[in-house]
Amino acid sequence: MNKHLLFWSITVGLGGMLFGMDMTVISGVEGTIKELWKLDDWTHGFAMATALYGTVLGAAFGGIPADKFGRKKTLLWIGLSFLISSIGAALANDVNSFMIFRFLGGLGIGASSVVAPIYISEIAPAKHRGKLVISFQLNIVLGILLAYVSNYCLNGIGENDWRYMLAIVGLPSLLFSILILFTPESPTYLLLNRNDRVGAQKILSMVDPDAGETINRILANKSTSNQVDRIFTSKYFKPLLLAFFFSFFNQLSGINAVLYYAPRIFEKADLDKSSALLQSAGIGVANLIFTLFGWYLIDRVGRKVLMYIGSIGYIVSLLLIAYSFYSSSFELVPVYIFAFIAAHAIGQGSVIWVFISEIFPNSVRASGMAWGSLTHWILAALITNFFPIFTTLFGETYIFLFFACMMVCQLIYVKFWMPETKGATLEDLEKQIVLH
Repeated sequence: MNKHLLFWSITVGLGGMLFGMDMTVISGVEGTIKELWKLDDWTHGFAMATALYGTVLGAAFGGIPADKFGRKKTLLWIGLSFLISSIGAALANDVNSFMIFRFLGGLGIGASSVVAPIYISEIAPAKHRGKLVISFQLNIVLGILLAYVSNYCLNGIGENDWRYMLAIVGLPSLLFSILILFTPESPTYLLLNRNDRVGAQKILSMVDPDAGETINRILANKSTSNQVDRIFTSKYFKPLLLAFFFSFFNQLSGINAVLYYAPRIFEKADLDKSSALLQSAGIGVANLIFTLFGWYLIDRVGRKVLMYIGSIGYIVSLLLIAYSFYSSSFELVPVYIFAFIAAHAIGQGSVIWVFISEIFPNSVRASGMAWGSLTHWILAALITNFFPIFTTLFGETYIFLFFACMMVCQLIYVKFWMPETKGATLEDLEKQIVLH
C-alpha cells in the first residue's frame, strides 16, 4: 500500500468520522433537549431519530449522484451537508428547526455510508480491499469516541454546553471537505461512466502495479454485462437478500439503541450523569480498540470468522445485560456493555460496509450499496425512535433479551448462507455470487 492509496482511502474514510460523530454526539444532549423543550416520549424519540430518517433518504438516493456526477463530487457535497447541519442544529431555538438540521446531517450520513465504501472498494487492490474499506468503519468508531469524549469534556461548561457538543462536528466536516478536493475520482467510475481510460490509467498506475491488467479486467467485465441493468431483478436476488439480512441483523443487535442512549442506560444502572458520560466515552474506546483488531484480521482470517466471533459475543453479552436488569444487579452492566461493543466492533462493525460493497457487480454496485444502507438506516431510525417507548412499556430486560434472540438468528445466517469474500477480485465475486 503506497502513500497515494493510503491518503485517498484515509481521506474518504474521514466521511466515516463525520458519520460517527454526528450519529453519536446527540447522546450527550438528548436529556437536555427533552427538558429544555418539554418533549414527551414520542416527540423526544422522533427528535432523536430525525437524523436517522434523513439517513434513509441519503442511503436510498446516495447512489444516484455518485453514478451521475461522480464519487468525488458527491463526497464533497456530503462534507458540506455535515458542516451546515452541525452549525444549524447547534443554533436551533426550537425542536422543529433542530430536527430540520439534524435531518440534513442524516442525509449526509446515509449518502456517505453508500459512496465512501464504494470509492474505497473500487480503488483498492483485492488483497488490501478489506483493510482499506474497513478504514471507513475505523473512522466511524473514531468519530463515536471523539463525540463521547467531547460530550464529557464540554458537559457543565455552561447552560448552553449542549450547543457546543453539536457544533464540534463542524470542524472535521470542514477538514473533510478541503481534503476531498485533493482526492481523484474513482478509476472504475471513469472507465464505466465516462469512458476515460487515460484518466483511469493515470490514477490506477499510482496505486496498482497491475494497473493495465485491472483496467482490462474491468472493461472485459463491462463488455459482458448489461450497463442498463436494474438492481431489482431476479438476477440479483441473492446479493439483494444477502445485503438485506446483513443490514437487518446489524440493527437488530441493538447497537444504535446502546450508542444513542448509553448515558440513559448507565443512569438506569444507578450512575450519575457525569459518570454515565464517562462510561459512554469508555464505549468509544472499546469500539476503537476492537475495530483495530477487526482491521488487522479481516484480510487474514476472512469475513465469516469475524462474524462468528461477533455473533457469539453479542449473544453472551446481551443475555448478561438482560439478566442484570431482571435481577436489578447493575455492578457489572458497564463491563457487559463494553463486551457487547467489542463483539460489535470486531464482527458486524468491521465487516458490514466491506461485505456489502463486495457482493454486487460493477454495473449495479452503487444501487446495491444503497439498498443495503437503506435497510440498515430504516431499522436504525425505527429502533432509535421507539427504544424510549418500548423500554417504558416492556422494560430493559425484555428489550435486551429480544436483541439476543436476533443474534442467534444472525449466527444461523452466517453459518449457512453468508459467502466468504476474502481475497477475491470484485469481478470474481460477481461470478461466485450472481452468476453461480
